[in-house]
Amino acid sequence: MQNDSPFIQVEVTAKFQRNLRILAKKYRGIRTDIQPTIEQLQSGELPGDQIPGVGYAIFKVRIKNRNIQKGKSGGYRLIYYVKTNTNIILVTIYSKSEQEDIAAEEIQQILAEFEQE
Repeated sequence: MQNDSPFIQVEVTAKFQRNLRILAKKYRGIRTDIQPTIEQLQSGELPGDQIPGVGYAIFKVRIKNRNIQKGKSGGYRLIYYVKTNTNIILVTIYSKSEQEDIAAEEIQQILAEFEQE
């Protein structure tokens, strides 16, 4: 069976770019760590768990941080929004060791800013 799924466009919010830049100063391997997840999204897979109570199709993925020896639980959290079947937006990324969780309101705020850009 052939896989004719359309290429999925992955965009990033300003908040995601900012957080990635800050984290990259501390964790040199972050871009390598998140690349497989981005490729999964582009191929049509939706890894992670859906976050309830946001009002959008928002997912949170645990990603291992190779710079620290804590496994996925102490790694990164990548939050993404499935806008359409062919458009996914990377909302934000954070290190679990620096930030406990993200509030639904904060996700909505980031998306509202992104829509205005």
